[in-house]
Amino acid sequence: MRRRRDLQVFSLSFLDVISCGFGAIVLLLVLSKIYEPIAIEQTQEELHGVVARLQEEIFELMGETRVIDRNLTQKQEQVSEIEEKVARLRGDLSAILGRYEASHEQSEVQNIIEGKLASARQELTEEMERLLGEGYRRAPSDSVIGGIPVDSEYIIFVIDTSGSMQRFSWDLAQKKLSETLAIYPQVQGIQVMNDMGEYMFSSFRGKWIPDSPGRRRAIVKRMRRWAPFSNSSPVEGITRAIRTFYAPDRKISVYVFGDEFTGPSIEDVITAVDHINREDASGQRLVRIHGVGFPLPSFPGEGIPNTGIRFATLMRALCEKNGGTFVGLSRFGT
Repeated sequence: MRRRRDLQVFSLSFLDVISCGFGAIVLLLVLSKIYEPIAIEQTQEELHGVVARLQEEIFELMGETRVIDRNLTQKQEQVSEIEEKVARLRGDLSAILGRYEASHEQSEVQNIIEGKLASARQELTEEMERLLGEGYRRAPSDSVIGGIPVDSEYIIFVIDTSGSMQRFSWDLAQKKLSETLAIYPQVQGIQVMNDMGEYMFSSFRGKWIPDSPGRRRAIVKRMRRWAPFSNSSPVEGITRAIRTFYAPDRKISVYVFGDEFTGPSIEDVITAVDHINREDASGQRLVRIHGVGFPLPSFPGEGIPNTGIRFATLMRALCEKNGGTFVGLSRFGT
């Protein structure tokens, strides 16, 4: 009888405990479900606020970027204007230094292409006398200016367009081109090509450019921005000029402008020119060849660069063998 009562009491206690435990779990679940939507809603509101602030910051940064871009564009325009002013001032300075140098000291090498030569007149053939009028007085048959015979009716310029010429001597080359034209008041034809034989005006390829004040201005203007490839060796330009334009009834002078010779052999160039510019029965060459040497920059203690010396050596020999004159210019064009 006692054993049955003990078993019943134990069973009821166990069930009570289990029931209480399950009840507590259910209560916790109910409480957590009540407060969960509130937490989620708060989190979403906070995220929306963060997104809104980030969007505002992005808009502010975009506005600042536009302002910076406008300022940068303005600064770049200002830099371009300043660079143009600097270039003009450098040109003015070079001109002033050139005038100062010419008026205060004599150069080691005489500059025979000066403004004073503009008043000189070349020897005239009967055709040139007809063009300028019967009253024009003929110059002596051995007329020369500064050592350069100016008896030619046609002139060809062979100009080195290499990087060194463009950087250091291009303004001076334009000036000497104008001065050389000035010592020939009127000719029957002009041509301009670079040392590779490339024509300045493709429309006059293989033809003479008619002489007129307008044509001369066009040549000088085109010279400012003319920069075809160059190998700093005049042999191609000289040979093309002679082969293309020589004729027995033409008196032609070729003017070679350059600052350096980078070819492998001076002797090879002289031989090549001798082959094309042959002597006639009287010992005269087909064309005269004159040379104008432009200065290369030198550093203290180093003297004239070797390529400049080689160009001067080459052109002295070519001019001597081909009835012309070589002129070496100093830093200021004298």
